[in-house]
Amino acid sequence: MLFILYFCASMDIDFNFTERLHTFTADISDIPLPERFTFPFYYDPHPLALLASNQLQDYLRTQKEWQHNFGLDPAQSGMIIGKMFGVLVVRDMEGNLGFLAAFSGKLAGTNDHNYFVPPVFNMLTEGSFFLEGEATLNQMNRDIESLENNPSLANLRNQLEEFVRKEKDEINRLKEVISASKAKRKKLREISPPDTRFELEKRLSAESIREQLHLKQVKKKWRELIERTRYEIQVHLDEINRLKNIRKSASSALQQQLFEQYAFFNKDRETKSLLDIFVKEEGMVPPAGAGECAAPKLLHYAFRHRLEPITMAEFWWGESPPGEVRIHRHFYPVCRSKCRPILRHMLSGIKLDPNPMETLPAEDKRVEIIYRDEDIAVIYKPEELLSVPGKSVQMSVFTQISALIPEATGPLMVHRLDMSTSGVMVIALNMPAYRHLQRQFLRKTVKKSYLALLERDVTGEVATEGEITLPLRVDLDDRPRQMVCYEYGRKAHTTYRIENVQEGRTRIRLYPHTGRTHQLRVHAAHHSGLNAPILGDDLYGQKNKRLYLHAEALSFRHPVSGQWMEFTRKAPF
Repeated sequence: MLFILYFCASMDIDFNFTERLHTFTADISDIPLPERFTFPFYYDPHPLALLASNQLQDYLRTQKEWQHNFGLDPAQSGMIIGKMFGVLVVRDMEGNLGFLAAFSGKLAGTNDHNYFVPPVFNMLTEGSFFLEGEATLNQMNRDIESLENNPSLANLRNQLEEFVRKEKDEINRLKEVISASKAKRKKLREISPPDTRFELEKRLSAESIREQLHLKQVKKKWRELIERTRYEIQVHLDEINRLKNIRKSASSALQQQLFEQYAFFNKDRETKSLLDIFVKEEGMVPPAGAGECAAPKLLHYAFRHRLEPITMAEFWWGESPPGEVRIHRHFYPVCRSKCRPILRHMLSGIKLDPNPMETLPAEDKRVEIIYRDEDIAVIYKPEELLSVPGKSVQMSVFTQISALIPEATGPLMVHRLDMSTSGVMVIALNMPAYRHLQRQFLRKTVKKSYLALLERDVTGEVATEGEITLPLRVDLDDRPRQMVCYEYGRKAHTTYRIENVQEGRTRIRLYPHTGRTHQLRVHAAHHSGLNAPILGDDLYGQKNKRLYLHAEALSFRHPVSGQWMEFTRKAPF
């Protein structure tokens, strides 16, 4: 028995392995396997991943092993926390298919449940260096807080304030007395007889010297009291700073040790730690929670147990966080900031589905010039065409206009449309026109009208006409997604008018009064906005044939003639 335990430990074998690897309850014999593994940052779930997700969701609905409030049951108490879950379809060494399940972060207060793969490193294990280090840091925090709240320190600070006030009051009074005495002496000098002036001057000079000497003594008295009090305060502050520096060093050492413990396998069972991946290769500190997302957990567990990854998917379960757009049971790509550097190592050597952002647009994705003169061009941009060249794809509105109008000078692009959005754009053909149009956009005198289809009928939930003013900022953990943030977000203002409902989908006109990234998409999808994603929105809703968002009308003043110009191109849907 001891030999078996030692063998399992040395081989890094999970004793709950059979509980964590799940067989399909549905018949999968007729489902062909994918030729390549899922590109995790943009994908359509494979049928096997869909079946695995459905099976996991059935478990979440029916399990009684733990309690977690996802916000799906109004009768359930406790803080509402929705959660991202992931599935990884795998094949074992005998060719059998199954799937693994994982969640991001913690679930029901812990990070390890038998149904799910364990964390890459369980920092919450009783007696672990992390918990011991965290306990030490917490004690330091309490010691620092105790010193900061020490009544002696508060008394000294109050005493210092009182000394400074009394010093000011007494010195001001003395100066007033001295000033009055000086005026009195001056008057005496003016009216005294000449034969008494010598004796009078001696007496008056001695009086002035005594007053100045007394002022110096008073200043010295208060200076000594204040300096002594400040010294006593500094003694307290030096001790607080000493403990803070010790805490900072201990926290840094604990973090460093933690980074080293998070080590991830790839298919060749080569490991790299967070320290290797982020600090040494990316030149940055790992983001909070790096390595705790579902995707790295799933792949690490598969490689650790020599399971071949076939396909994967991640979905949201529960209520959306306040600032984000997460829809119950919708599938989402893997987050980029935390996971992309890790998965670059973990998926090395594995054939992936192509990255759609690195593929050339179809031949029909060509701009059409609607209007042109010497200063501007108004064009129609089809969906799935970049406004400006990307890192991997050069084909864009900019490159096409540069080829069509080679005599154009200046930056050309005054504004942009999202790659997936179609519609009308204005192009500046020279620098004066560019500057003039840019000022119009900055002063918000340009009028824009968009047409969109929402995923569902919202007519019973929102007014027929209205406005949305949710402030937006980038999601630092998952660029380029945007999120609602009242603390750091920038003002974003949209008005709307519902036109009709077609086959259960709301046809709506949107008027952006500010130009924030993904403004219309977030204002539509967020639960405090229209609470319905735009149809085909692969970031905030679900993929479809296209993003059903179209910049239908654009109005502005001509940069040279000043004439008000209006251009319209009806939506192709």
